[in-house]
Amino acid sequence: MAHVTEVVGRYSEVIAVAALMANGWQCVSKPETDERFDLSAMDPLTGEWKTFQVKTIRRRSDRNNELVVYAKNGNGEPYGQSDADYIVGVLVDDGELPRVWMFENRGISEYWASEARASKRWIELPIAFDRSVYEEKGA
Repeated sequence: MAHVTEVVGRYSEVIAVAALMANGWQCVSKPETDERFDLSAMDPLTGEWKTFQVKTIRRRSDRNNELVVYAKNGNGEPYGQSDADYIVGVLVDDGELPRVWMFENRGISEYWASEARASKRWIELPIAFDRSVYEEKGA
């Protein structure tokens, strides 16, 4: 049986894919080989390909339940800007719908925010699908 941290990590990746797609990112995919990033997708505004590192957001009870994303690779080093363009953080609270935020990878090992500050500093990606995002303008 898989360890709970592995299951939560996979769940976070699936939710990140759904959130990106729901917000107009196209061709969201997971690489077939081991890469420094978890996902790649085409930006809905520019058409440029971007890469993403997906992390599960943790709540720090010793810091007033602030949200923290630990953005370190397997060697314990922060993800460099050449590793991924964006970090996607998925908040997985037991019994609650997940919430997803993305922000530029700044090459630091930890990203902190209260929920109130996260809504201002990070881009929240709703997981509810909106067909209008994909409809052609003027059609």
